[in-house]
Amino acid sequence: MTQPRTVLVVGGGAAGNAVTILLRRAGVAVDLIEAKDDWNATAGSGITLQGNALRVLRELGVWEEVEASGYGFGSVGITAPDGTVLHVQDDLRTGGDDLPATVGMQRPRLQQILIGAVRASGATVRLGTTAEILGQDADGVAVRLSDGTEARYDLVVAADGLGSTTRAAVGITDRPEPTGMAIWRIAAPRPAGVVRTDLAYGGPAYIAGYCPTSDTTLYAYVVEANRDRTTIPPESYAEEMRRLASAYGGFWPEITAHLTDPAKVNYTWFDRMLVEGSWHRGRVVLIGDAAHCCPPTLAQGAALSLEDALVLAEMLAGADSWDDALLQAYHDRRIARVRPVVEASVQLGQWQLDGVRDADIPGLMGRTMTMLRELP
Repeated sequence: MTQPRTVLVVGGGAAGNAVTILLRRAGVAVDLIEAKDDWNATAGSGITLQGNALRVLRELGVWEEVEASGYGFGSVGITAPDGTVLHVQDDLRTGGDDLPATVGMQRPRLQQILIGAVRASGATVRLGTTAEILGQDADGVAVRLSDGTEARYDLVVAADGLGSTTRAAVGITDRPEPTGMAIWRIAAPRPAGVVRTDLAYGGPAYIAGYCPTSDTTLYAYVVEANRDRTTIPPESYAEEMRRLASAYGGFWPEITAHLTDPAKVNYTWFDRMLVEGSWHRGRVVLIGDAAHCCPPTLAQGAALSLEDALVLAEMLAGADSWDDALLQAYHDRRIARVRPVVEASVQLGQWQLDGVRDADIPGLMGRTMTMLRELP
């Protein structure tokens, strides 16, 4: 009897979980390791999932759970800082007409759904575990895990995020770079009238927005120029976000009332990265944020990561040989789709940083989202 191929997936975020589920379905033996003991099951506030992300989640078999747990909607509102609605634009259904244009949901809930699917797939999971690449040849990779065990795999999939240690370990020197913007985020109760994402431009921040994440919750965010994080003590996070958010009207006063606990406020810089050249070295291949990241101006970070997982798993499952040509073909297929999204996401923010008033924001967004309707 032929032994199944073996894959080590490093990282248990959206990309790592998705590729694990899909490879197990194809009969591949998968070990998934995650550095954090809690598997990131409680981290984060909210996430906006565009239709092309929902398309992959449906392929993973978790769409019904996502639909039941999140909040689907089909438009975005543009408001003045005082809350006056200036324009409502229908969202493009990038996942097809049989899926919502957008679903907002609590990020921990999405992670819990994916964790359940990984567990059900029969993959071996080790939490609180990291990996060291000992060496590789044309047929596989030797790995030592932080628990002291050593193993050999046909392939290692690096899904360990923006600061990927696996990426660095195989000699890929690309690193994330700040774009000049930063974001404050919080999860809060949803005012009854919030039924879509609304974005306010102007005021003390570049953007103040919110997204419903369930029948009872939303996440809210305020985008400003990035600041030296060492000058912002974590205990002041709620006060800082409240100071910015209090300048906005409409539903913001109800949201701002919940900005009291600094531990519930998240502050991060926007970064950009796109690994140039191939996304693999031998039998180690990058997916998701380990290969690319972009500001959330198009809400495509998770979607691109999920698409990476889908495409890589599809190509591996259909190939007799997992060779350099196959992994290069994976890169070539993905880069044509990922590059325009990363560049557009960065450009949308740069126009705001530069104060460009006549920028073709609707046109750039429309062209990019239309491209994403095509299958990855």
